[in-house]
Amino acid sequence: MSQFAIYFELGREHILDIDGYDHILFVIALCAIYLLQDWKKVLILITAFTLGHSITLALSTLEIVNFRSDIIEFLIPCTIFITAFSNILRKQSALTPARFNTNYFFALVFGLIHGLGFSNYLKSILGREDSIVTPLLSFNLGLELGQIIIVAFFMIISFVFVNIFNVARRDWNLIISSAVAGIAITIMLETKFW
Repeated sequence: MSQFAIYFELGREHILDIDGYDHILFVIALCAIYLLQDWKKVLILITAFTLGHSITLALSTLEIVNFRSDIIEFLIPCTIFITAFSNILRKQSALTPARFNTNYFFALVFGLIHGLGFSNYLKSILGREDSIVTPLLSFNLGLELGQIIIVAFFMIISFVFVNIFNVARRDWNLIISSAVAGIAITIMLETKFW
């Protein structure tokens, strides 16, 4: 198996690993306000998240930026909570995202924090590599594919509940975002660094 394929698979497996559910929760929080017909907007959203975490993943792996891992592990659930809580506060009219909304901002900026969370994992497996360009690129592309899989699964579930079972879009958003916010609070309490 080529170096590209190995790191691509590591990235995909890392995001889909149920033990890394904090990143899965963040992706769900980002997408909770969207429906299946918004798939292009969701793809842009997920790519913004990948771009954000790719930047800090590269900077951290190259030892240009370095943060205490316990602080990052606390900040990740904070990003999840803020995103989910923002969804809860949305008015009904804002649930049809026609233009730029805060979730694009959250995806890019909070992606920077999530990238620092990925960096410790990637640094531990990159120690033996001469060049990190191919591993970084392929790992991030694997993460992107994993996120697309999560989003596709979530969007299909949303379609079933909203379009087939006729759950109101606002109610669906409140249920998903409240559940994600509640889990994020639990993770924040478990990872507090003080």
